[in-house]
Amino acid sequence: MRPFIFLLVTVMLFTGTLQAQIVSGKTGISRTSNLDPTSWSYEVKKLDRNEYELIFKVTLSDGWHIFSQTPGDSFLIPPSFIFDENKTVKMLGGLTETGKLIETTFEGVDGKVRYFEGTVAFIQKIAYTGTATTISGEHRYQICNDRMCLPPVDRKFEFKIQK
Repeated sequence: MRPFIFLLVTVMLFTGTLQAQIVSGKTGISRTSNLDPTSWSYEVKKLDRNEYELIFKVTLSDGWHIFSQTPGDSFLIPPSFIFDENKTVKMLGGLTETGKLIETTFEGVDGKVRYFEGTVAFIQKIAYTGTATTISGEHRYQICNDRMCLPPVDRKFEFKIQK
């Protein structure tokens, strides 16, 4: 009788673990998930005749942060932006970031960590030689709170320029 009870308890423990994994898999974060505590917008700002700024603006829910492009430690995942090829667009310099930058230390992380809370703008300056175009691509980001980090999210973007 004892081996039967031991086997029953063991099976029950593993069944609970498998069920928990299935539930967490169903609630995972993806690019279409309602659980992503970010809100992104994409704006084109004309600077002069041929120069524009492409502005990626993200608003984070309270308690969440997104890392800087220079987060500090190499295992932290900074936001990255990949533009599809477009022969009428020339990137002018690198992507800049503006917002409430916080530099602090985290337990278990060597050195300073840099991240943003609230609203952040990532800005790419471009030169454009055409009449109308769509600039598209994909960006990747990871957000965290004081207890955990969500899996990285890949999100497509699109800017429309009209002269």
